[in-house]
Amino acid sequence: MSLAVRDACEADLPRITQIYAHHVRTGLASFETDAPDEAQMRSRLEAVRAKAFPYLACEFEGRVAGFAYASLYRARPAYRFTLEDSIYVDPEFGGRGIGRALLARLIERCEAIGCRQLVAVIGDSHNAASIGLHSALGFRMAGTLGSIGFKHGRWVDSVLMQRAIGPGDSSPPES
Repeated sequence: MSLAVRDACEADLPRITQIYAHHVRTGLASFETDAPDEAQMRSRLEAVRAKAFPYLACEFEGRVAGFAYASLYRARPAYRFTLEDSIYVDPEFGGRGIGRALLARLIERCEAIGCRQLVAVIGDSHNAASIGLHSALGFRMAGTLGSIGFKHGRWVDSVLMQRAIGPGDSSPPES
């Protein structure tokens, strides 16, 4: 089994777009209802990179099987040390450690840039795979926003999980 996590690049965009579109169309992990096209996904990749946040791709046997990135949790300055993670895996490759490899590397990269808290906003309180993945990598349950979204003909919860990164809140961040 060949698994490699690396920085995402322009050449990955067709697969990233395809993976994300599947989740938008069929799942509840994303609350988007219309799948963005490749140009929109390129713009999102560029926006994450412009802030020097990590945007990763995971190859499984030479094929992009998932991607993950970190972005600001909220735009206001007081949140500047808190990032939100996003992880999407092609369902064809589920259960092969791709999500875990992506999240583990994302945590490392967020710590390296001075992040102190990482937040997961998980669509659907029944998303056991994502909740389990985040729990396994040190996230704790922070709360559930009940029936916060409406998609695929039903009300959907959002689960909030949080993990301290590096020294967390034990000391003030460096300027």
